[in-house]
Amino acid sequence: MARVSNKVKTTNDIELKDRLVAINRTTKVTKGGRTFTFSAMVVVGNEDGIVGWGLGKAGEVTTAIAKGVEAAKKNLIKVPIYKGTIPHVQTARFGGADVFLKPAVTGTGVKAGGAMRAVLESVGVTDILAKSKGSSNPHNLVKATIAALSELRDPMMVARNRGVSMEKVFNG
Repeated sequence: MARVSNKVKTTNDIELKDRLVAINRTTKVTKGGRTFTFSAMVVVGNEDGIVGWGLGKAGEVTTAIAKGVEAAKKNLIKVPIYKGTIPHVQTARFGGADVFLKPAVTGTGVKAGGAMRAVLESVGVTDILAKSKGSSNPHNLVKATIAALSELRDPMMVARNRGVSMEKVFNG
């Protein structure tokens, strides 16, 4: 079966909201003193199935965040959202971070920790159970969460490929 790419082509007509996940400060000691640089991990999304992440580095925090937002707009993905949750259980791993995403009934809310919560709220998920296992590094958690969301399969496509109705897909 051919895998369809879920990359978003244009960002012109999409209203994206950005969320700051983490800021790191690094110091370089030179003969003239200390030089500080900042890196900002940013997640952007339209809260309706589109999400992306970016990393910006600069000498000032505001510039690093702006660069992160621009980088995030360049790698957006489309995620299938079904009744405010994801269509099926999904796991993914990036580096030392291992994430587990499970659909939840309406009214559950987003049960997820810091970096995962930012990604899930940016994509528009309102009800989900999520667990991060392994590393708590926000960079790897964001990348693992995006990887898990990109591997989700749309229920309409699954029903069409199998030749069955939507009810048959969800009620097994």
